[in-house]
Amino acid sequence: DVLIKDSKWTKLYFGEGQAALSFTHLNKDDEGLYTLRMVTRGGISECSAYLFVKDADALIAGAPGAPMDVKCHDANRDYVIVTWKPPNTTSESPVIGYFVDKCEVGLENWVQCNDAPVKICKYPVTGLYEGRSYIFRVRAVNSAGISRPSRPSEPVAALDPVDLERTQTIHVDEGRKIVISKDDLEGHVQIPGPPTNVHASEISKTYVVLSWDPPVPRGREPLTYFIEKVLGSWQRVNAQVAVKSPRYAVFDLAEGKPYVFRVLSANKHGISDPSEITEPIEPQDTVVNTPDSYEYKKERKLKSFIIVHGQKDKRSGHFCYKYGGKSALAADTTVQEIQVFVVHGLETGEQYVFRVKAANAVGLSENSQESEAVTVQAALTCPSYPHGITLLNCDGHSMTLGWKAPTYSGGSPILGYYMDKREANHQNWHEVNSSLITRTIYTVENLTEDAFYEFKVAAANLVGIGQPSDPSEHFKCKAWTMPEPGPAYDLMICEVRNTSLVLLWKAPVYEGKSPITGYLVDYKEVDTEDWITANEKPTSKRYLKVTDLHEGHTYVFKVRAVNDAGVGKSSEISEPVLVEARPGTKEIYSGVDDEGNIYLAFECKEATDASHFAWGKSYEEIDDFDKFKIETEGNHSKLYFKNPDKSDLGTYSISVSDTDGISSSFVMDEKELEHLMALSYEIKNPTIPLKSELAYEVLEKGEVRFWIQAESLSPDSTFRFVINDKEIENSDRHKINCDRSNGIIEMVMEKFTIDNEGTYTVQIQDGKAKNQSSLVLIGDAFKAVLAESELQRKEFLRKQGPHFSEFLYWEVTEECEVLLSCKVANIKKETDFKWYKDGSGVDVEEVPDLQKGECHLSIPKV
Repeated sequence: DVLIKDSKWTKLYFGEGQAALSFTHLNKDDEGLYTLRMVTRGGISECSAYLFVKDADALIAGAPGAPMDVKCHDANRDYVIVTWKPPNTTSESPVIGYFVDKCEVGLENWVQCNDAPVKICKYPVTGLYEGRSYIFRVRAVNSAGISRPSRPSEPVAALDPVDLERTQTIHVDEGRKIVISKDDLEGHVQIPGPPTNVHASEISKTYVVLSWDPPVPRGREPLTYFIEKVLGSWQRVNAQVAVKSPRYAVFDLAEGKPYVFRVLSANKHGISDPSEITEPIEPQDTVVNTPDSYEYKKERKLKSFIIVHGQKDKRSGHFCYKYGGKSALAADTTVQEIQVFVVHGLETGEQYVFRVKAANAVGLSENSQESEAVTVQAALTCPSYPHGITLLNCDGHSMTLGWKAPTYSGGSPILGYYMDKREANHQNWHEVNSSLITRTIYTVENLTEDAFYEFKVAAANLVGIGQPSDPSEHFKCKAWTMPEPGPAYDLMICEVRNTSLVLLWKAPVYEGKSPITGYLVDYKEVDTEDWITANEKPTSKRYLKVTDLHEGHTYVFKVRAVNDAGVGKSSEISEPVLVEARPGTKEIYSGVDDEGNIYLAFECKEATDASHFAWGKSYEEIDDFDKFKIETEGNHSKLYFKNPDKSDLGTYSISVSDTDGISSSFVMDEKELEHLMALSYEIKNPTIPLKSELAYEVLEKGEVRFWIQAESLSPDSTFRFVINDKEIENSDRHKINCDRSNGIIEMVMEKFTIDNEGTYTVQIQDGKAKNQSSLVLIGDAFKAVLAESELQRKEFLRKQGPHFSEFLYWEVTEECEVLLSCKVANIKKETDFKWYKDGSGVDVEEVPDLQKGECHLSIPKV
């Protein structure tokens, strides 16, 4: 923890019982966990809050956010090292470098220190003027442009801190002081000695910072230094300008090449001998490793928080913690030097994954492996207090009391209740029950007749006992003898929508002198006096949907039971309810699963581990598990109908405990049930879609082909042909084939005869899916097929030897002769042609054209 003090950026206020912290200009650097501790005689009390700060919009779209936490280190006469932390980047392109700016304190003139972007989060600034104070800022660069500047650093003076160490104060009599310098003690020195302990204090890919100790003795004259490096021979690095500080940044070094250096001291009298040569120094960057050991732990005592544990790599710097959803979001957008981080601001019921980045002066590592998805759940606490304690019956020696369960169970199921009582005007409360009461109704025994009592109730869960309810009103222990019913109790409001809601209640314990015949529901707006009765006729049900309410108005309700003697006592007035649908309100929906099971389903994102999804029919909780099955997983719950029929018509409801009254209902009417049962039948009895029903065609030889085509068939599909209720097997007479790739099933009958009249059917099964198609060939339909088959068969047989492709025809020539012609096919050289007239042969002179198969006979003019 860092103690916050009044500064340029923060202002503190304490007084009038208040404490306040204000920020004069909010920066990303201010993000973090703030704790206020109050120390009193009774001990220490504290509270904490995490402050999230969003980066200001970049001046150039896509540019990175501003760097953070700019600090100065190792300041000297003309030199200082500036460090910073990288900006947060989520969707922006990676940072490729940084510009460092300096400004003398008291001026507004910012001067850029480096010409090219420096790639690491550290930069040695040289060329400062001794005795002046400076502030620094940093700007990040990526492919889109340059970021806004960071918050300026704290001022730093360009002074040699060793100068203060070289002075000594001697206190003498009467408060006088004598200040002496080590120069006075070292004697007269002209040429200084060589520097010592020359080493590389900073190594990067592009520069090396050399550090050394001034010579001892150094003399009284101001010292400067010259640095030399070996490049074939010794070369002076700063030949033009001597260095005043015992630090120097050597730039423009070749990466991966070793260098050695030495340093010389100088004053106005001359130059010292060289220092000892350094060990070989090789410019290189420090690698940032991806964190490889981490865990994500849900902490249920902290509402909606996730604790991220990490193992810090010795070669890495800090951890940057992030969580991801559909896109990566920054959970902590400032670099943390811790291995445990609490992620705030998560939504209960949502799922998150997390990842980690390591950071050091070189930059950011790659993202770690993503965690498993974590569902955020509400914290475990004691239950809230019960309320609405009502007197339900009294026999003069005992009282039956009812109350409403706590609105919130504390994230764990309520185990029961403890009740206390006291007589009116007494100070001390007395325990009623030593063991838990498991229901919200209880009879208190051994009371004094005509005495007044008040009661209070507290709920208990796994965590402990919650706060007790407010004390009830004073109830008189006097036997009830009125003929009208007692009060209904446990009024519950659910399904609040924009203009309606549903009111539920429980029947009175005291019925009066005759059975209860119905209930009247009254309501009014909270700021009015007149009650309105919602139902003109008493309803026999213990629920009522109240409609025609005004959106945005607040109402209260009460219920009165009715019997033959009249209207009974009014129930306790309900809690006020705002008639307005919750944002994102979900309703029960119906469906049919892949197995054909009909269900009702409901989703509640606000549900916790302690939530109970209570399904009801006619607002009575369902307990008939021969007809229904309930499955709840996470924030989803389904009610399955095992054997749906008309007895399942009605109103179904669901309420989710340990939420802010989330509930819904669904009316299963006859039309909806028929629709669901039809869908169920289709799924349980799926049909194979057909491209073509069973059809036939007569082939060239007179065979009859029966065929059917499905949309698709799997390799495991089966089928069968049935003729006149008799299955036909593959044989010479019935050639059956199936092309599953094209979905075609066929049967070819080589001889189609008079015996084949009847009904033809193909039955197909593919997994659970089935289908069949039939073709009726009876009477004229069969005769037509048989005739076509016989014709094709005869024609085929005719075409097996020589045959006429064009039958005999005649024409009259210009010479008035009659020319008889025909064409013959399938002939050979040996084929003999003969003409006949009235059965007698006719000699002809024309020779048939065997090539063309033409044959002619000319009849001269008569």
